[in-house]
Amino acid sequence: MPRKSELIGYKDIPFTKFVIQPMASGNAYFDDIRNSPEVVDPPQNEDMMDVGEHVNDPAQTALKQNVTVSSSVRELLECPVCLNAMYPPIHQCSNGHTLCSGCKPRVHNRCPTCRHELGNIRCLALEKVAASLELPCKYQSFGCIGIYPYYSKLKHEAQCVFRPYNCPYAGSECTVIGDIPYLVAHLKDDHKVDMHNGSTFNHRYVKSNPHEVENATWMLTVFSCFGQYFCLHFEAFQLGMAPVYIAFLRFMGDDNEAKNYSYSLEVGGNGRKMIWQGVPRSIRDSHRKVRDSFDGLIIQRNMALFFSGGDRKELKLRVTGRIWKEQ
Repeated sequence: MPRKSELIGYKDIPFTKFVIQPMASGNAYFDDIRNSPEVVDPPQNEDMMDVGEHVNDPAQTALKQNVTVSSSVRELLECPVCLNAMYPPIHQCSNGHTLCSGCKPRVHNRCPTCRHELGNIRCLALEKVAASLELPCKYQSFGCIGIYPYYSKLKHEAQCVFRPYNCPYAGSECTVIGDIPYLVAHLKDDHKVDMHNGSTFNHRYVKSNPHEVENATWMLTVFSCFGQYFCLHFEAFQLGMAPVYIAFLRFMGDDNEAKNYSYSLEVGGNGRKMIWQGVPRSIRDSHRKVRDSFDGLIIQRNMALFFSGGDRKELKLRVTGRIWKEQ
């Protein structure tokens, strides 16, 4: 009778879902060459055999769903170099040590475990073991309760509605991620962003020497209305040889929700005005992506100085606007 910890390749064995957790490295050689590996799409049409954990009691089988497997089983599907999950083709040396296809070129055809030559041996058995596993989404802590086949997990996670958002602050390369309530508090407490309740706004931007404007960003405020949050950006940047200003709105949520809202921006002076109307972009799209697509109110510097009036030595722009929900 095989032990419980052994992997059995028979279809009549009760099936148990495994949960794979990452492990830390203790090998200096791995740490030297560790980088994010290339992710290779798993095969779609390969026959997969059922692999389970041997349990005699059916009641125990039910209780063991989604258990964390032992460290020895965890190591089966973790690349020893990058510690990421391995996807086909999974390579092995003649001694049976495995590694992912992304790391194989970086170890110069030498097994990182035993230093033997790797060759071109593919570990088909391990690929089939992986096909039998079902794992929780890595965004489980953010609310996702789904369990997915090993080879479908990456695709789900790329589109998971619970995946966290990046901080939308454009004035720095902030690396904070989180859900919307967390990011709103982060913007207020850490970036000292002004918070505004209401769907209309009236902001004034003043710069004493507009001829010295380099690439710079300012997020003027965050608006709370209709039970949602919106970020108003105003930026000066170089468009070719001409300096320009751009103002645009981003929605703190997903794109399918952003399409339920519209906004308008208006700037003017000296009896002239420019008006922009559009749909706010989701913060899933980076600030730079929105800016570089020119999806907002764009004001050439000469026009901005004309709106400012006076001797054109000082920039004085008043940007007004409103947000509304489409019916």
